Amino acid sequence: MRIILASQSPRRSAILDLAKIDFEVLPSKYEKPIGKGVNIEEESKEISYEKALEVFNNTQGDRAIISADTIVVKDGIIYGKPKNREDAIKTLEELQNSEHTVYTSFAILIEDHGNYEEYKEIVETKVKISSMSTEEIVDYVDSEEPFDKAGSYAIQSSFCKFIEEINGNYMSVIGLPIDRVYKILRENGII
Repeated sequence: MRIILASQSPRRSAILDLAKIDFEVLPSKYEKPIGKGVNIEEESKEISYEKALEVFNNTQGDRAIISADTIVVKDGIIYGKPKNREDAIKTLEELQNSEHTVYTSFAILIEDHGNYEEYKEIVETKVKISSMSTEEIVDYVDSEEPFDKAGSYAIQSSFCKFIEEINGNYMSVIGLPIDRVYKILRENGII
């Protein structure tokens, strides 16, 4: 059975590689920002589902489509991927010396000999970032690492020195709760 990652995220690919799962990449073209005044968790799950569905509808045969969506939230404010350098600096200024929540939703759509199963879940992880000086923030932003990451940071990068505490799933913060994904694939006899 084909396992397809509906994402061009190198971090999600790396996680599946670490788990020794054979997969192919077929990025979804679906994009939708999370609006204001919505249930963040439900909206994030819906986005990951729609990403998977777009790829599912454009493929055939026995297959498992995996997609994910990661968002960073603090005090009701959603911190997506930064628009530019100034936005990345502002985000890190607001996240430093405090705790925020990382939500990673994922969807897995499976067709196996005409039988269809779908899974939509979300994993919540609390992350506390230590105090950062303006110079440390600017140096990190100028490293180019934050520009395709929700919350303007990569926990698995040089930014790790600013992570004071994690309460939850580390791999989920990187971009995919592999423990849950692996369990679902295993329970369905895919791996």
